[in-house]
Amino acid sequence: QVQLVESGGGLVQPGGSLRLSCAASGFTLDYYAIVWFRQAPGKEREGVSCIASSSSSDGSTHYADSVKGRFTISRDNAKNTVSLQMNSLKPEDTAVYYCAAELYYCSGYNWNKMDYWGEGTPVTVSS
Repeated sequence: QVQLVESGGGLVQPGGSLRLSCAASGFTLDYYAIVWFRQAPGKEREGVSCIASSSSSDGSTHYADSVKGRFTISRDNAKNTVSLQMNSLKPEDTAVYYCAAELYYCSGYNWNKMDYWGEGTPVTVSS
């Protein structure tokens, strides 16, 4: 069964850190770009970060301006997982975070182009 499962969300104070993980089962992440999206209450889903597939020519990473310098995306092919390290968290980072997979390259933060996606993990940044 093809599945993506997010974990690592929770409640954290402003300025704190969390590390989200996206684990794949039923397929290998090597051929897929992994995209993190988030959706805050009452807002549209937005793209946060993307890492190109290991099979692509560059394996590049991309970040939304709102998280650049604070979030880091990485992959562990041996564990078939992708992580999102989130530092210096702000209340406006509060959202449900989803990981999704698209073939090979980061084509832009278009949810409708994703091949697979998870159910999300909630992140709350509050004092």
